[in-house]
Amino acid sequence: MLEDKNTQRTSLESLGEFALIKHLTQHFELNQESSLKGIGDDAAVLDFKGTKTLVSTDLLVEGVHFDLSYMPLKHLGYKSVMVNLSDIYAMNAKATQITISVAVSNRFGLEALEEFYAGVAMACKLYQVDLIGGDTTSSTKGMLISVTAIGVANEDDIVYRSGARPNDLLVVSGDLGAPYLGLQVLEREKEVFKVNPASQPDLEPYQYIVERQLKPEARKDIVELLDKLEVKPTAMIDISDGLSSEILHLCEQSGVGCNLFEDKIPLDPTVISTAEEFKMDSTMIALSGGEEYELLFTIDQKDFDKIKGNPNLTVIGHMTEKREGAHLVTRANTKIPIQAQGWNSFQE
Repeated sequence: MLEDKNTQRTSLESLGEFALIKHLTQHFELNQESSLKGIGDDAAVLDFKGTKTLVSTDLLVEGVHFDLSYMPLKHLGYKSVMVNLSDIYAMNAKATQITISVAVSNRFGLEALEEFYAGVAMACKLYQVDLIGGDTTSSTKGMLISVTAIGVANEDDIVYRSGARPNDLLVVSGDLGAPYLGLQVLEREKEVFKVNPASQPDLEPYQYIVERQLKPEARKDIVELLDKLEVKPTAMIDISDGLSSEILHLCEQSGVGCNLFEDKIPLDPTVISTAEEFKMDSTMIALSGGEEYELLFTIDQKDFDKIKGNPNLTVIGHMTEKREGAHLVTRANTKIPIQAQGWNSFQE
């Protein structure tokens, strides 16, 4: 779980900024026709031949968004890309390029950044996106990562958060709650390690939820699936800050209300058992956990038959008139107002 501190360490100062960039990016190739010029000039050059360009940026800060005591750098590189690609897919678009900027303190050597970029390279290869630029600089404390994702889409295919209508069905991909509980397991094992450094955690029973935390996947496959099924969502968002927060975003920007049914929320068996172990409510975890990177979207009722029975998609509710508000309908058939309980990085 913890990294070997005795590995070889090459000083970044010995390379300098330009040599470092060249070294870390020497094995990246351009695969997209739209990538005319990547790394090596003052700016990348992209040619999208009339299609719409989408851009999204995220900042990840050590100690706020990730903990390197249990987050391997290769996994961090991979996850940094996923966080951003997810935003592009949430617009029903195709991700094509990324830029990455990294600031590190002097406790990081070349080998550490090689591991990080190995994860980035794996993500780029699997999702067929090009790394076309970025920056590296020093940090007085820890590691900071900024990733920008670029995508393309025909104007008629783009899906915004503002298109949901009353009576639209609310649909989610995958299952919810796993990343949050994976984090709880890792934090628990970290505390055990502090007390007894000789202990080795048994993460086998928690493999699914830990992997969902350390190595999430952006749902490119769902965008492709919806296209194949000829279903265009009326509104869409990715679940990065928790289901409840994202539902309220859709409601606010679309000017609608919502009924979310508790018994329809998809939960993996490991989530249910681990929630019981931690004496947590699995519904609250699904509502508030965040870092899911699943897609939450609305569809017209006439498209229900196209998605019905698909194991990747679950109808969890429907949209209502704005005056009705956003509610969770519990298993006891009582209605509770949905509150934004998602993760807030500015909380102390």
